[in-house]
Amino acid sequence: MTSLRTYATALAATAALQVFCAPGGPAAAATARPVPPPVAAPAPAPAPAPAFRARVGAVPMAKLGRSWHPGCPVALRRLRLITMDHWGFDGRRHTGEMVVRDSAVRPMLHVFGKAFAAKFPIRQMRVLAEFGGDDEKAMAADNTSAFNCRDVTGDPGRISQHAYGDAVDINTLENPYVDVHGRVHPAAGHRFLDRSRKAPGMIKRGDVISRAMREVGWEWGGRWWMPDYQHFSANGR
Repeated sequence: MTSLRTYATALAATAALQVFCAPGGPAAAATARPVPPPVAAPAPAPAPAPAFRARVGAVPMAKLGRSWHPGCPVALRRLRLITMDHWGFDGRRHTGEMVVRDSAVRPMLHVFGKAFAAKFPIRQMRVLAEFGGDDEKAMAADNTSAFNCRDVTGDPGRISQHAYGDAVDINTLENPYVDVHGRVHPAAGHRFLDRSRKAPGMIKRGDVISRAMREVGWEWGGRWWMPDYQHFSANGR
C-alpha cells in the first residue's frame, strides 16, 4: 500500500511539473519574463583621417638645376626643399617636392596641410629642375611649384616673384595666367578662364586654398585686372 501511495504521489508531482513547464500554462504565465530584444553591435569607428606628412631640408643642387644661377636674388643658403603629401586627381596620396625660401616654409606647410585635409587635388608637384627651369613647360604639365629664378612669363626684363622663393603656382592648367599682352598661359588653360566652371583643382574665392592663403597673409593673383589664377605670393606681386 505504501508503494502505491508513493507511486501516486510521484505521478501527481510529474503532472504538476508538466503544467508548470507547459507553454502558455498557468505557471508559465505567472513566471515567464520578457525576452529582451537583441542588442545591435556598435557601428565600427570611422577610420582616422590620413595624416599630412612633410619634411624640410637643404636643397641639393640636383633639385635646382637651371632654376637657380649666380646672381639670383635669393642665396642658396636661404632655400629649402619641402617634401610633402598631396592628393592627386586620381584620389590617391602622392608625395611632391617644392623649393621655397626659408621664410615661406611655414606658410606653405599651413596651406598645403589644409589642402590635404580637405582632399583638394593637385595634379603634380615637381621642382623646376625637372623642367629645365622652363616655366612654360611646367605650366603645360599642370605642375604646382614655387621657386624659379626667372623673369615674369610674358613680360621679359621684369623679375618674377618666384625668383625670391616666396610665390607659388598651383594647378596651372585649371588656373591659367593672362599676361600683359592678353596671352593665356598655358594655352590649353583658355577654357578655364570661365570661372563659373566646376572642375577639380580650380581655385575659387572662399575655397580651402584661398582661405588658407589669407590665413598666412599671402595674396592671390586671381584678383588682378589681368588675372593669374594659379599665383599666390607673400607680397602680392
